[in-house]
Amino acid sequence: MTIEQAERARAILIMEDEAFIRYDLVDFFEDRGFEAENADQAIALLEANATIWIVLTDVAMPGSMDGMKLGHYVRDRYPPTLLVVVSGIVKVHPSELPTRAAFIPKPFDLRSILRTIDRLAA
Repeated sequence: MTIEQAERARAILIMEDEAFIRYDLVDFFEDRGFEAENADQAIALLEANATIWIVLTDVAMPGSMDGMKLGHYVRDRYPPTLLVVVSGIVKVHPSELPTRAAFIPKPFDLRSILRTIDRLAA
């Protein structure tokens, strides 16, 4: 792993509209996280921060696009980025996900997110 990859591995963008879940995730990832309440904020953060290597997004999000559309947007424009899609409302079939993406149903254990990220990065 290069120094650049090691630095990028520490940055995660969390797009979650439920404030308590978002705060727990940001807390869990400490100072390595960026947070967004909608896709427009997420895209602005991605454009401004080349260190973001992981995007964790809820499916049901307000704004110009939901989490699934954001996942495909990220895959098209930032191919190396790892994607973790979560939802407590819908179950996403693997065929609906972009490449290098995984779905985790809510409620989830924060350690399961780490295991999923490790699996995607392998």
